[in-house]
Amino acid sequence: MDYIILDIEFNGRKFASEHPMEVIEIGAVRLDESFNVKDEFSSLIKPIYFATLNSFIKKKTGIPQEEIDVAPRFPKVIAAFRKWLDESKDGVLLLTWGGEDMKRIIQDVRMHKLDDAYWLEATYFDLLKGVLRARGLTNDVSVEGAMALYGLEPSGSAHRALDDAKMTAEIFRAAFGELDFSHAQHYKDTFSNARERKTVKIAIKAMTAQKVVPTWELVAEHYFSAEGALDDPRKVAELKAYFAEQLGKK
Repeated sequence: MDYIILDIEFNGRKFASEHPMEVIEIGAVRLDESFNVKDEFSSLIKPIYFATLNSFIKKKTGIPQEEIDVAPRFPKVIAAFRKWLDESKDGVLLLTWGGEDMKRIIQDVRMHKLDDAYWLEATYFDLLKGVLRARGLTNDVSVEGAMALYGLEPSGSAHRALDDAKMTAEIFRAAFGELDFSHAQHYKDTFSNARERKTVKIAIKAMTAQKVVPTWELVAEHYFSAEGALDDPRKVAELKAYFAEQLGKK
């Protein structure tokens, strides 16, 4: 089995829009079972929406606008990436720094009306969470922060997909003996975001401090009262389950 260290960049924005953010770069490193680099994959992607990169993304990534202008579209790149992944004849374990990479790829696969079966069935391991568990940390750390944690020297350009994948591969080598791979997983659709889940935790903490017995009905009434906040029944079910889980920890 090969280890595929995957990283993506996407055209994030600083304003509200009905249009989705899209993947604009995929970078990956293939390691064999001895952690030797076998080969690499790298490609820019021209998005459908916001094809002109805003100043924040240009400064963050350093991706030149002229290279985005001539880059292939997502369907062509993801097909080439799938073909590259299939070169690992004995299977792969995808490794990401956080869960955003898989989410963004699947979102774009669906936006382009492509088959998402491969990505839903793919096994991946969130290396960020793996390192946090191994080191007993509660706050997220960046790739650069994890490099420092393991005494590694950062190299390349931060926030370029291939360079970030290479640095993440170094972290993987250093951390491998500490990692619990029983936490390898398949992608699962989520309908709430991190801010909403944090709100649930804050609500439980506040009610407990006020000696009020926390109930989901109170949380929904007082902390999700904004119009439309709980219109999606899938989100409600997910947040209720998260509420029960957090309450159980208390």
